[in-house]
Amino acid sequence: MNSAQNPNLGEAASSFLSSLPPKEGEVSQQAVYGFVRWCGWESPCAGITAREVANYAEQLSSSQANYLNNLELVRAFLAYTKKQGWSKTNLATYLKPKKAKARLLSSARRNLPQPASLTQQGYADMKAELEELKMRRPQAIEEIRRAAADKDFRENAPLDAAREERGYLEGRIRELEAALKSATIIGEKEKVAPKVSVGDSIVLRDQASGEELRYTIVSPREVDPTKGRISNNSPIGKAVIGQAQGEIVEIAAPVGKLRYQLVQIER
Repeated sequence: MNSAQNPNLGEAASSFLSSLPPKEGEVSQQAVYGFVRWCGWESPCAGITAREVANYAEQLSSSQANYLNNLELVRAFLAYTKKQGWSKTNLATYLKPKKAKARLLSSARRNLPQPASLTQQGYADMKAELEELKMRRPQAIEEIRRAAADKDFRENAPLDAAREERGYLEGRIRELEAALKSATIIGEKEKVAPKVSVGDSIVLRDQASGEELRYTIVSPREVDPTKGRISNNSPIGKAVIGQAQGEIVEIAAPVGKLRYQLVQIER
């Protein structure tokens, strides 16, 4: 080492890994070196701040494989630097997993249908996720057991993290089970009625005369009245966009309001 009293992070990491049993050192290497690369290989241990450690934890993805385990390995390295006298404080206490709120927001982004109307592929994907989460249950339980038995840290951060992971796991399993139980698979039980959008061709029936009119709804740049191509910003376009087949729409005209039934939508 350049200085036994003030090694850089790269040197400290090598010392830490060599202090572990060979198999454990091999398992820890990727996580510890990842932290060292992020902070700077040549950065002195004494110069690493609590803010840098907290920022490192924040930029990690909680959906990454072995997320919590990797945090624990880096914590062990930081505790080691404190024990060796290379850092003044135990920076391991600042390496905390992301809060449950962030995990819940991540879960919400999965766009679970409310109520659940799923394609066959969507149903299969949710079912596969449910099975994968159930397979992770034993590992989550083991993580809690190991964290509860670990006496190396002053705070209960590892145990809190393991419990949070288990809570997230069970909550997501219940969420998926409920969604799958109430799901309607499109094309099998119930077909969701299509609604008019730009690019669709429609047939309108005049409620007064019975006359039928055919249009294609296009963007303003594609308008061609001779071919029945009208803008989605036109009075008719505005009236029918988002409407379902069979609905009655009203269109303001100089002679008053005209009522049409949307009898057909073609894609």
